[in-house]
Amino acid sequence: MIAYLVVREDNKWRDIYRLMPGQVITVGRAATNRIALQDEVCSRNHCEIYHSDDTWVLRDLGSRNGTFVDGMAVTGDCTLEPGQLIEIGACKLAYTDDLSRAFPILDNEKDPSEEDTGTAFEGVLDAPLPMSEPAIIHRRRRTRFRVTSQREPVGIDRTSLVLTQLYRLALEMGSAKDSQRLAEVVLAGLFESSRADIGAILLLPEGVGPETSPGQLTVVAYNTKNELPYQTVSDYLSSIVMQEREAVLARDVADDSRLINRDSLGQIHAQSVICAPIRSGQIVYGLVHLYTTGPDEPLDPDDLEFTLAVADQFAVAMENLRRQESLEEGLEKARDENKHLREQLAIQSDLVGSSPAMERLNQKIARIAPTDSTVLIRGESGVGKELVARAIHFSSERKNGPFVCMNCAALSESLLESELFGHEKGSFTGATGRKVGKFEQAHQGTLLLDEVGEMSPAIQAKFLRVLEGHPYERVGGGTPIKVDVRIVAATNRDLEQAVKEKGFRRDLYFRLHVVEIVVEPLRDHASDIPELATFFLDRFVRSTGRPARGFTQEAQEKLASYTWPGNIRELQNSVERAVIFSTGEFIKAGDIHLSGLDVDDVPQPPTEVSPSYRQISIEQLEQEHILATLEKTNWNKSKAAQILGIERSTLDRKLKRYSVTRPTHH
Repeated sequence: MIAYLVVREDNKWRDIYRLMPGQVITVGRAATNRIALQDEVCSRNHCEIYHSDDTWVLRDLGSRNGTFVDGMAVTGDCTLEPGQLIEIGACKLAYTDDLSRAFPILDNEKDPSEEDTGTAFEGVLDAPLPMSEPAIIHRRRRTRFRVTSQREPVGIDRTSLVLTQLYRLALEMGSAKDSQRLAEVVLAGLFESSRADIGAILLLPEGVGPETSPGQLTVVAYNTKNELPYQTVSDYLSSIVMQEREAVLARDVADDSRLINRDSLGQIHAQSVICAPIRSGQIVYGLVHLYTTGPDEPLDPDDLEFTLAVADQFAVAMENLRRQESLEEGLEKARDENKHLREQLAIQSDLVGSSPAMERLNQKIARIAPTDSTVLIRGESGVGKELVARAIHFSSERKNGPFVCMNCAALSESLLESELFGHEKGSFTGATGRKVGKFEQAHQGTLLLDEVGEMSPAIQAKFLRVLEGHPYERVGGGTPIKVDVRIVAATNRDLEQAVKEKGFRRDLYFRLHVVEIVVEPLRDHASDIPELATFFLDRFVRSTGRPARGFTQEAQEKLASYTWPGNIRELQNSVERAVIFSTGEFIKAGDIHLSGLDVDDVPQPPTEVSPSYRQISIEQLEQEHILATLEKTNWNKSKAAQILGIERSTLDRKLKRYSVTRPTHH
């Protein structure tokens, strides 16, 4: 567990010490201490800080004037928490495990003439006012190690070595997951390949403008070879580098207050300094700061070249890292929204009703959903076939996959093929780009094909191949596409009759007719009408803000006595219309407007096959069914043909073929 102590003196944050596990940090007035404080209030051996059980602990060594943490005197051992302030006389040491965090501004720092900004760690970058000109001996805007068409000739051995180091360092940068780790990787590479013995990475906050001041820089990582504390770069030098976007090398700066802060402990004397901008175009992300303390191996122009090359690569990595973080945030937001939408869809897929018919429907869905079988949902228009399909999807193992709905009756043959299977750019007039079809969109999910009986024979053939597991191609394409999709088909047509009349493929019918669900019309489970009406009322009241909160008794009786030829869809629309036009707290019978249609005017889909079985031919079964329908309609051939789903002329031909005439007793 690595932590830091930031020393404060003369109302300024100055020196940084790294706390390493296994070390004991002693603090006192004696020069033998790891942190020597020049304060008469401080005892010669005042206190010590050591690592124990993954925490750092402060122990007072019997000091004369005591040690204080956040204003409280320390007795015995005190476990330190990030952000706490250790006070020894006039000296303060801030404890932290993250240099990028800010310490709060202390009361004695505030200037009454200035606005309180609430942050203070940038004070670690402050320096005394400049007193003399710096001894800058070298400048460089572009590193010669950067490959260009006209680079300077250099020695092959030196160039090969540097390029190898840059390549390895670039790979390590690419593996960094955040800016903190990236800065640590860069510092380690610079220390390995330069003469620097102390250095740091200082970054600017995101979103700063072009008029950036050095006070906004924050130390995010530092390194040292000799256990000496890091001293921050001066405002003067950082201003030059940030404004001119040039890297600088300076020597013999131990007495130059422009380039190095006064050492509060009197131990460090920098001999040479490199400061390089971390830049990308006109954007400056921060600075690289390196310096040496020994006179024998000063930093040289080659070190400056290498540092600038690393800083440029650092900027590219920072740009990519921030772009990646932005994409990850957007992706996480999209995932949350997608999850919320799926939850909403699952809620809307709940089937409302407690009648025996609804209980049977829910039981059938519960048995079918866990399988991957193809489902054929049949029922009159408006009974809620799509809701049943959604319930199957969200109760299945595919619930985390997409649910895609396609109405086969809404498009022409060519457009339906494009919608189902997709198309390539230029495959037909208006195909300006590649389009992904519904099958691909529903991969590892469920595809609902509503009004499947309206497919043309050509589309049926291609659709059948996909159902049988064969790959398909987009319109105008040649690349085979294989998908994993569960098919749920819905129709209100008599598919058996369509098969007989050659309007629907027999093999496709048997491929779809694996598991069948017949959704009963609303009139057959009228006891659910009050519950459904209340459900729709609550939904529309929430969305419109209308004051309605229930139905009068007369309104309930009006809803219950109606036959609902449009089924649940008609009930939903009627309740919505009533909510809009009602003015009181309760919807009255006069607020409910019903259509003048009769149930007999609506074509009836086939019901489930009776469990009883007779050994007769299809032709004989058809004849009996036609006669039964004619009897039911009192031999009204037009109404019988409408119920049977055939033309009146077709009915006459069948009666003629069966030699059937109306009984004389009629």
